[in-house]
Parts: sequence; structure tokens; C-alpha cells
Amino acid sequence: MDEQHVPRWGMVIDLEKCVGCDSCTVACKAENRTPPGITYNIVLEQETGTYPNVRIESVPRPCMQCKNAPCVAVCPVQATYRGADGIVVIDSNRCIGCKYCIAACPYGARSADEGESYEGEMQAAEQVVVPEYGMDRGTRGKYRATYGTARKCTFCAHRIARGESPACCETCVGDARLFGDLDDPESTVAKLAASPRAFRLKEELGTEPSVYYLR
Repeated sequence: MDEQHVPRWGMVIDLEKCVGCDSCTVACKAENRTPPGITYNIVLEQETGTYPNVRIESVPRPCMQCKNAPCVAVCPVQATYRGADGIVVIDSNRCIGCKYCIAACPYGARSADEGESYEGEMQAAEQVVVPEYGMDRGTRGKYRATYGTARKCTFCAHRIARGESPACCETCVGDARLFGDLDDPESTVAKLAASPRAFRLKEELGTEPSVYYLR
């Protein structure tokens, strides 16, 4: 009997469809209840072309979920690791807050949870259970469990466990984001990742990102 197939999750972002609306940023922040100063999904802007034929291109940037992740390599306590499904995750109970992973990430996709809170602006803000990884990690004293740790995008692992897509994909108004199994040759993401239009950010570093872009 064949072993059960474990998907290798990946994402494809079509830059021709992205309108730079930041709906992915808002959806991610709302879904993951991230504190002030921490945003897993941002939209960068870059100028392309040669004058006078120039345009502003929006480039969404989640975590790249790298196969050869520098953040995993530098973690001294193995708090950051890559799962069998290709998603790089953080065990906040192990993380010692050294920030080596933040410095090592070439994509700027990691942040430090310094304990900031929206509690002064939103009543009972800290009473909402953060759904990351699908579990309540409790608190560290008067702070949430992630206080003093590194944080990042997980492709909304808790949503994937329920058979749903990441929040950023579900809310993209231009249908610019697609999510699926890169190891399934019949999946849309696998076909698009293999297309001539596909590229990955900073491929020369050998990080092997699981996020592909189409141009």
C-alpha cells in the first residue's frame, strides 16, 4: 500500500493581475490577529521599464517557505523548521528571541513580537485566541505566548488543516493568487510554476522558494 501523499504547498502570484489594493495585507492581519508592527503579507512596489515607458509594479511578499531556508539553518534551538508539507513554521515554546532568523531571511519576511498590543484601542483585543498553527498557546505571564519570539507567515496553516486556502488567496480581488500542491503535476499551481512566465525572488541565493511569480 502506498504511503499517503503529503502535499508540498506552494503559491503562485500573477503580477499582471495584482492591482496593489493591499486586500491581502488586511485579510492576513485580520485572520492572524497580528499585533502592531507585525504584518506577514505586504505589497512592495517597484518601477519597471525605461523612460518614458515606465510603470509601477506591485509585488506581494508573503514568506517564501524556502526549501533551503536560511532561517532554519541559523536557528540555534531548532525552533524554526520546515515541515513535510514544505511550510516553514516556528515553535514559540522553543524560540529564545535571538533574532538570528530575522537577520538571515533575505526577503524580510520575519518580525519580532515585542509585546505590542491593540488593547488600548480595541476592547478585549488580547482575549481573542490567535489561530496560528490551530492551537491556543496560552500566555507568558501577562503577555501572549508569542511575546519575545519571531513571527511569520505560515500560509495560514490552521486554514489549510480545515481544507481552506490562505486568507490572502481567498480575498484577492484580482484573483492574482493561487495556492496548491507543487508536487501534483495536474494542479494549477504546479503547471503555472513550470510555465515560461514563472520566476522566483532572489533565485540566485539557492533558497528554493515555494512562492512563484508570473510576469
